[in-house]
Amino acid sequence: MKITELLIKERMNLDLQSVTKEDVINELAEMFLSTGIIDDLEGFMGEIKNREALSSTALEEGIAIPHAKTKYVKKPALAFGRSKKGIDYESLDGEPSTIFFMIAAPEDANNAHIETLARLTQMLLDTDFRTNILEMGTKEEILDLINKKESAKLEENAEADNSSDNFIIAATACPTGIAHTYMAEEALKKAAAELGVPIKVETNGTDGVKHKLTAEDIEKAKGVILAIDRGIETDRFSGKKVIQTGTKEAIRDAKGLIQRAVAGDMPVFAGSGETSSGGKGASKEKTGIYKHLMTGVSFMLPFVVSGGILIALAFLFDKLAGVQGAADAAGSSALGSTTYIAKLFMDIGGAAFGLFIPILGAYIAYSIGERPALTAGFVGGALAVSGGSGFLGAMLAGFLAGYVTKLVIASLKGLPKSLNGIKAILLYPLLTVLLTGVLMIIILNPPVRFINESLVHWLQTMGGTSRILLGIILGGMMAVDMGGPVNKAAYVFATGTLATAAAGEYGTPIMAAVMAGGMVPPLGIALATTIFKNKFNTEEREAGKTNYIMGLSFITEGAIPFAAGDPLRVLPASIAGSAVAGAISMFFNISIPAPHGGLVVAFLSNNAWVYLLAILIGAVITAVILGLLKKKVN
Repeated sequence: MKITELLIKERMNLDLQSVTKEDVINELAEMFLSTGIIDDLEGFMGEIKNREALSSTALEEGIAIPHAKTKYVKKPALAFGRSKKGIDYESLDGEPSTIFFMIAAPEDANNAHIETLARLTQMLLDTDFRTNILEMGTKEEILDLINKKESAKLEENAEADNSSDNFIIAATACPTGIAHTYMAEEALKKAAAELGVPIKVETNGTDGVKHKLTAEDIEKAKGVILAIDRGIETDRFSGKKVIQTGTKEAIRDAKGLIQRAVAGDMPVFAGSGETSSGGKGASKEKTGIYKHLMTGVSFMLPFVVSGGILIALAFLFDKLAGVQGAADAAGSSALGSTTYIAKLFMDIGGAAFGLFIPILGAYIAYSIGERPALTAGFVGGALAVSGGSGFLGAMLAGFLAGYVTKLVIASLKGLPKSLNGIKAILLYPLLTVLLTGVLMIIILNPPVRFINESLVHWLQTMGGTSRILLGIILGGMMAVDMGGPVNKAAYVFATGTLATAAAGEYGTPIMAAVMAGGMVPPLGIALATTIFKNKFNTEEREAGKTNYIMGLSFITEGAIPFAAGDPLRVLPASIAGSAVAGAISMFFNISIPAPHGGLVVAFLSNNAWVYLLAILIGAVITAVILGLLKKKVN
């Protein structure tokens, strides 16, 4: 949609009489009302002011572009105003604004106002264009100037789109592959659209790889952005200029990353997780314990979730059949394996659950040493199970296998080229499995088994006061950075307890407290936007509705936009609510069988209604504190 299709002479004022920012908004908005674009002047002006409350839409060089996307608008339109003497519109450079374009977009518009805003901004960067608009005496002259300038800009953008000169590619991946992966994708796409840069973004989420980057995409790309918090295949980008960062940075500063990629301000990627010395401001890939651990956790989660829920259902089916407390021939509990349907679920769930520890070790190793380390990681994880070191042992086995693989590969570099064919199929797996296995059995398993057994004993003998304190700490940690290292530290610790002897038929209290703490922030914020409507603008209230779903699904990341916009109020409120929910859950010794699933898993706990009450109390506390701390929005 072109600017000249949205702007007509009846919505142009070449001599604004306003002296304040509010006067300008009123004078421009009245032209929308008189031409039938809006049906509620006060409502529309309120939305414009809400947008201004987020940040002033006055740019530098005397330009202001107030805009709103709202139900009060019937169809997209523009209004133009000019004030040669200038009006204080709270611009970025502190200077008076002289040129005003107000954009009105319907609530269901397909980002028409964003596209128009981007083109207007690009055109208004031209000094001659601004000068001509200020000096021209008639509306017809200004419309003709805008039409010519926009046509030239559209041709320029079309040429850029059809050229590979500025083509950028990106890949996103967060530890759980649920929220940050897709938030980063959306942020990069929006920023690229605003800058007129063609981009293709590959997502590595829980639903697999989407929009996979092809060899042709990589070949023609001017730059690569890797917004990843866990390992993905990166050697395919060898020889390309690559920005390596995390998903949070892509969400926060997508435009800056796109601009750096177009400018070529990044190092050339050398493959195998390394970069050659690069240019100014080069960003290094996230390496080390956190990234490798999160890669393992990401691949492990589907096994724990599916296996844990199926095992819990097996217990439930036997209880419903009246076989609670049944015992097999050896005197052990046969609950979950007595009736046919229960045994079916137990067999399938047990197979999935039994694989998660070797999977953890395998993909931590994969993150470090890529494909050659995978076999040793699997074997190390399996030895952790048989050797009694469990979850913690598998974590260490993954790191061990990864670095052993790097050592073996480096040691065999000097072999004749004629032996290259047997390295990957024979020498690498043989030597890495042997070395990893020997080190696991002789050095790692014995002390880690002792630590694991001590943890089990501590969890089984934990008193009421210590349970509550642990619940406060773990629940609060889930709200500190909402998907960051602190959140993930609590989450990984809780997931590990599912593999211990303390898990029982319902899982562990640790996992329940952590999930409760993670569900509270988005639910609390959603409640706050519903109860305290005057404390949030329209966009925040709309985002609050989606947070009900995200909270009930245990996706803490739904609270991130609110926390990023107002951390001094949102974080304390969220931490308080999460800590209370965690404490209540631990006090009643509530357990859950899987590390994800939210509301679904809650009903498989040993005390579902009390557990849901704990989460509700935490969410209400967060909502009330946030409502008290937030200021009213005009």
